[in-house]
Amino acid sequence: MTRNDRSAKTLLNTLLLGGLLGFATIAQAQAHPPAPEPNRIQVQAQAEISVAPDMATLDARLWERTPAIARSEDSQTDPQALADARKRLEARTGELIRTLEEAGLDSQDITAGSLTVRPDYVQQPAGEDEPGETLVRTQIERPISLRIDDLDQVPSILDALTRAGVNALDGITYDLKDRSAATDKALTRALEKAHHKAQLMASTLGVELGQVLNVQEINAMPYAPRMMTMRADAMESKATPEYRPGEITIESSVSVAWEIKP
Repeated sequence: MTRNDRSAKTLLNTLLLGGLLGFATIAQAQAHPPAPEPNRIQVQAQAEISVAPDMATLDARLWERTPAIARSEDSQTDPQALADARKRLEARTGELIRTLEEAGLDSQDITAGSLTVRPDYVQQPAGEDEPGETLVRTQIERPISLRIDDLDQVPSILDALTRAGVNALDGITYDLKDRSAATDKALTRALEKAHHKAQLMASTLGVELGQVLNVQEINAMPYAPRMMTMRADAMESKATPEYRPGEITIESSVSVAWEIKP
């Protein structure tokens, strides 16, 4: 037998063996067909809860400006004027922090952000025959962020900010110290509603629920803290404002499938 004959015989044996294995696999698959998908009841449910906030974050800003100069002047802001503005801002920031601590706020709950420097343009009134001149000055600004764990402190903290002469109040954000507990509660209620709906459907149809086949949280969007805006000039009015944090609404939606028992 030549070498070519032996190779051809080996190839033939391999093909025959592969064919036999293929037929065996097909026969085995026909003998054990895949189990049919179980009948199921699938429902969607949504739940929401309203929770009173137990903390607040308040953002304010302080700034100082250099004297305005003509924009057409070929000169930069006077370094000494810039240094003086920064010195005034640092002094005001320190005084504000001391005032807030005296009002009962812990130093760890006071965050003074980084300084920002930007040009500030001032449009002068126009004359009869000439347009108004544009002046430019440099503004140095520092943000202050406050965490308030006792909401009863909000009025006194705002009064302290007003007395310290903050330039801007960017609003109060009401939130929850433990967000996960509230979101877990909303999710639990959504699952309970889904189970109730499935049991109602099964009872009406005269069938019995089996095990859970699939469960999925849908449209899981993080809740938004509640924000209240305000202006520093409004805080200076003599009327005593009321601060009502309201409630935060948290939603949860689920999709659950149960097997129908045969």
